[in-house]
Amino acid sequence: MDFQDVVKRRRMVRKYDVERAVPPEVVDRILQNALRSPSAGFAQGFGFLVLDTQEDIARFRTAATPAEDADKWFAANVQAPLLIVVHSNKDAYLDRYAEPDKGHDDRAEDWWPVPYWDVDAGMAALLILQTAVDAGLGACFFGLEVETIPTYREQFGVPDNFKPIGAVSIGYSDEPPRDLSKRRKPMTELIHRSRWTA
Repeated sequence: MDFQDVVKRRRMVRKYDVERAVPPEVVDRILQNALRSPSAGFAQGFGFLVLDTQEDIARFRTAATPAEDADKWFAANVQAPLLIVVHSNKDAYLDRYAEPDKGHDDRAEDWWPVPYWDVDAGMAALLILQTAVDAGLGACFFGLEVETIPTYREQFGVPDNFKPIGAVSIGYSDEPPRDLSKRRKPMTELIHRSRWTA
């Protein structure tokens, strides 16, 4: 698929044909592309948990269900043939930027303007979304309720230094096409040239 078509077709899909598995070679391509994500200092401080059985996905739903307002959280209700949970690892960045070639002599994080470990993991998530579209699949990035993260970690053995920034559900779309063009803000509202304007 042409790259511009991938960009135009990418949207959040929340309903899938759960009986139709994502082929293993497609899952591998999605993950290989995620590993090509930009990474500050080439720290590669991301990690991915792949859940591709209905038992594991049901366990994820149970772990991701908050005590209140479970119906508001896609994580607690997701039905998909494939989930990839995207994690960031701040320690990998702090260690990398304390190396001599980076000009810092400690692991301080107060000079970072934004948490690049989360930014880079987010870019990996976008590559997952785009690769899914390129493979003819639907996908949706969604977050986890903060209170559920300890249970999620325990259920899946996720180390403390890997923070789940969100998950991507993937599968063959079972949704009708939607036209979101009327809901998009105009370019003039979002893009500023030479000077930020109101």
